[in-house]
Amino acid sequence: MSGRSKLATVLAISALVAAPTATASAATEPAGPALAKKLARKVTAEGANRHLIAFQRIADRNGGNRAALTPGYDASVDYVAGKLRDEGFIVSTPTFSYDIEVTDAESARVDGVNYQALILSESPQTPAGGVTGPLRVVPEDATTGCEASDFAGQSFAGSVALIRRGGCTFEQKHLNAFAAGAIAVLVSNNTAGPLTNVTLTNPGKIPTGGVSQADGTALASKAGSAVTVDMRFHTETRTERNVVAQTRTGRADNVVMAGAHLDSVEVGAGINDNGTGSAALLETALQLGSRPKVDNAVRFAWWGAEERGLIGSTEYVRSLSFEQQLDIALYLNFDMVGSPNAAYFIYDGDNSDGVGAGAGPFGSAQIEKAFADYFAAKGIPTEGTDFSGRSDYGEFIAQGIPAGGLFTGAEGVKTAAQAAKWGGTAGIAYDPCYHSACDNLGNVDRTALGRNAGAIAFVTAAYGVSTEDVNGVPPRTKRADARSAAKMSLSAHDDHAHSPAAVA
Repeated sequence: MSGRSKLATVLAISALVAAPTATASAATEPAGPALAKKLARKVTAEGANRHLIAFQRIADRNGGNRAALTPGYDASVDYVAGKLRDEGFIVSTPTFSYDIEVTDAESARVDGVNYQALILSESPQTPAGGVTGPLRVVPEDATTGCEASDFAGQSFAGSVALIRRGGCTFEQKHLNAFAAGAIAVLVSNNTAGPLTNVTLTNPGKIPTGGVSQADGTALASKAGSAVTVDMRFHTETRTERNVVAQTRTGRADNVVMAGAHLDSVEVGAGINDNGTGSAALLETALQLGSRPKVDNAVRFAWWGAEERGLIGSTEYVRSLSFEQQLDIALYLNFDMVGSPNAAYFIYDGDNSDGVGAGAGPFGSAQIEKAFADYFAAKGIPTEGTDFSGRSDYGEFIAQGIPAGGLFTGAEGVKTAAQAAKWGGTAGIAYDPCYHSACDNLGNVDRTALGRNAGAIAFVTAAYGVSTEDVNGVPPRTKRADARSAAKMSLSAHDDHAHSPAAVA
């Protein structure tokens, strides 16, 4: 994006804007309110890491995870809410209800052997008894099943396609298989363990399930054999909690809102996804305090059941009246901010990257610029990332609320250019432990965590001081310049009007 690789001249959100003069190669103090600068210094990787340790221990004491509807998630809610109450915030844990899928069948049967096949979110179910076809294996490479050409050379008509995970989205793999004529898809994990809690993002065309790395390897040896895939479920209603906390100071009709999902997947502790976002946000709230000197109230949220389909945030936004939604000036989202092979992504509010879902509501571009300017002042290059619909900004954007935030990458693969720019390893995922059991305390880049925590603190506090640019109001400095220019113009007109030539 233009302006991301060099220092921009102004941080428009501040009422105290000053043009920085350093280049991106030399870190400088970001331009902005004193409160934002102070908070960014106070919110550190060390402070956030203490909360990550807490989340790990909570998982260890509760079956190894912090997934929604588990004791580990309940303990995570109590930990976050307790910290916020001790700091004096107005804290609530609003409930929401949703349907869960209760498994009726989850198998791929070949030569009399059953392999566990877990249906992906947004996948259609198979009919009772499943669907049967020859097993066709997509040849493995760095982007298995990501191109239509991967399905050339053998007939996939009426088949069950077996595709190794990695290189592109699950949705892209299954759409390519569907286009080639497959009646079902099995995606095998590319790391040890089952493939759980993953999604096609959009409603699928054919039944798509996930199998473990070991089972995928075993199935690949049975290419050409008849396989029956049976993946079915029924629904039951459950209730879960969010955590919402608001400062006791600042306007309640122009709220700055920031959120992160608190739940993990079922197979692990979820320390990067999304302990990092939750911890950085919690440390920001605690260091800001419940009575900061802000013009706008700051509301923090930790969402439940994100891993089940963005449910906590969606239900929260939908529970608000139009006037209550109007009280939210903007929403900031932080989902994975310490990936071990980290990228520095900012949500692409203005669609300047020209891909995916397009621009966010008015104000989203300004939010993107606020983060980009912060990182530029620190000498850290950034890239845009699409509003893909995979995190909790979704319903805010759907209701017209401007949104933005940070992301250090999930299962996507780091390029050579990105590795040269940011360090890390090209050709592997930003988070090789994404949605896996190994997403633990050892799965965090604490340099990235500290940098992102500082950015979260700075931009959140800066918007607490002023949301003028997001609200469409020119910053005070620009308004002052306009008034001065108008006065000079009026003075020049008056001088001209009273000159001898003008009188004559």
